[in-house]
Amino acid sequence: MATKNKIIKVKNTAEAWESGELGREIKYAIAVDKKIGTQIDDALGLQMISIRLEKDLIESYKLLGTKYDLGYQPLMREALKRFVEGEFKLIASEALEKQKAAKPKVQTIRRVRKVA
Repeated sequence: MATKNKIIKVKNTAEAWESGELGREIKYAIAVDKKIGTQIDDALGLQMISIRLEKDLIESYKLLGTKYDLGYQPLMREALKRFVEGEFKLIASEALEKQKAAKPKVQTIRRVRKVA
Protein backbone atom coordinates (compact mmCIF):
# COMPACT_ATOMS: atom_id res chain seq x y z
CA MET A 1 0.00 0.00 0.00
CA ALA A 2 1.26 3.44 -0.85
CA THR A 3 1.09 6.00 1.90
CA LYS A 4 -0.26 9.38 1.04
CA ASN A 5 1.28 12.50 2.51
CA LYS A 6 -1.33 14.81 3.90
CA ILE A 7 -0.52 18.47 3.43
CA ILE A 8 -1.58 20.68 6.29
CA LYS A 9 -1.68 24.39 5.66
CA VAL A 10 -0.79 26.64 8.56
CA LYS A 11 -1.63 30.33 8.44
CA ASN A 12 1.32 32.68 8.55
CA THR A 13 0.64 34.31 11.93
CA ALA A 14 2.84 35.42 14.80
CA GLU A 15 1.21 32.72 16.94
CA ALA A 16 2.15 30.01 14.42
CA TRP A 17 5.77 31.14 14.49
CA GLU A 18 5.87 31.42 18.29
CA SER A 19 4.28 28.00 18.83
CA GLY A 20 6.64 26.35 16.35
CA GLU A 21 3.99 25.31 13.85
CA LEU A 22 6.01 27.33 11.37
CA GLY A 23 9.76 27.69 11.12
CA ARG A 24 11.14 24.70 13.00
CA GLU A 25 11.89 22.37 10.12
CA ILE A 26 15.62 22.02 9.53
CA LYS A 27 15.21 22.12 5.75
CA TYR A 28 14.19 25.79 6.06
CA ALA A 29 17.02 26.79 8.37
CA ILE A 30 19.84 28.89 6.99
CA ALA A 31 22.76 30.46 8.78
CA VAL A 32 22.72 34.23 8.95
CA ASP A 33 25.59 36.31 7.70
CA LYS A 34 28.27 36.80 10.39
CA LYS A 35 27.73 40.59 10.34
CA ILE A 36 23.99 40.18 10.93
CA GLY A 37 24.67 37.63 13.67
CA THR A 38 26.96 40.13 15.39
CA GLN A 39 24.31 42.86 15.09
CA ILE A 40 21.70 40.55 16.63
CA ASP A 41 24.04 39.63 19.50
CA ASP A 42 24.81 43.31 20.11
CA ALA A 43 21.12 44.25 20.07
CA LEU A 44 20.33 41.49 22.58
CA GLY A 45 23.42 42.19 24.70
CA LEU A 46 24.80 38.68 24.11
CA GLN A 47 28.42 37.59 23.98
CA MET A 48 29.70 34.25 22.76
CA ILE A 49 31.74 32.32 25.32
CA SER A 50 33.34 28.91 25.47
CA ILE A 51 32.88 26.72 28.52
CA ARG A 52 33.52 23.07 29.30
CA LEU A 53 30.74 21.30 31.16
CA GLU A 54 30.16 17.72 32.22
CA LYS A 55 28.27 15.73 29.59
CA ASP A 56 25.73 14.62 32.21
CA LEU A 57 24.99 18.25 33.08
CA ILE A 58 24.39 19.15 29.44
CA GLU A 59 22.13 16.11 29.00
CA SER A 60 20.19 17.16 32.11
CA TYR A 61 19.67 20.64 30.67
CA LYS A 62 18.54 19.15 27.36
CA LEU A 63 16.04 16.97 29.21
CA LEU A 64 14.75 19.96 31.19
CA GLY A 65 14.66 21.99 27.99
CA THR A 66 12.17 19.57 26.45
CA LYS A 67 9.98 19.91 29.55
CA TYR A 68 10.02 23.72 29.38
CA ASP A 69 10.04 23.85 25.56
CA LEU A 70 13.39 25.66 25.51
CA GLY A 71 16.76 24.89 24.05
CA TYR A 72 19.34 23.88 26.62
CA GLN A 73 21.48 26.98 26.09
CA PRO A 74 18.68 29.50 26.75
CA LEU A 75 17.74 27.38 29.78
CA MET A 76 21.34 27.56 31.05
CA ARG A 77 21.35 31.32 30.46
CA GLU A 78 18.15 31.65 32.53
CA ALA A 79 19.58 29.48 35.33
CA LEU A 80 22.74 31.60 35.45
CA LYS A 81 20.69 34.81 35.57
CA ARG A 82 18.61 33.47 38.45
CA PHE A 83 21.72 32.43 40.35
CA VAL A 84 23.36 35.84 39.97
CA GLU A 85 20.16 37.69 40.95
CA GLY A 86 19.84 35.48 44.04
CA GLU A 87 23.45 36.09 45.04
CA PHE A 88 23.06 39.85 44.62
CA LYS A 89 19.95 39.78 46.81
CA LEU A 90 21.83 37.77 49.44
CA ILE A 91 24.76 40.21 49.38
CA ALA A 92 22.40 43.20 49.66
CA SER A 93 20.56 41.55 52.54
CA GLU A 94 23.81 40.83 54.40
CA ALA A 95 25.01 44.42 53.86
CA LEU A 96 21.71 45.75 55.21
CA GLU A 97 21.98 43.55 58.30
CA LYS A 98 25.56 44.77 58.92
CA GLN A 99 24.40 48.35 58.52
CA LYS A 100 21.58 47.84 61.00
CA ALA A 101 23.96 46.22 63.51
CA ALA A 102 26.48 49.08 63.21
CA LYS A 103 23.96 51.87 63.90
CA PRO A 104 24.11 53.18 67.44
CA LYS A 105 20.92 52.64 69.35
CA VAL A 106 19.03 55.79 70.17
CA GLN A 107 18.10 56.05 73.81
CA THR A 108 14.76 57.44 74.74
CA ILE A 109 14.92 60.22 77.33
CA ARG A 110 11.98 60.45 79.64
CA ARG A 111 11.02 63.71 81.21
CA VAL A 112 9.67 63.64 84.68
CA ARG A 113 7.15 66.31 85.58
CA LYS A 114 7.31 67.85 88.92
CA VAL A 115 3.95 67.99 90.58
CA ALA A 116 3.51 71.03 92.79
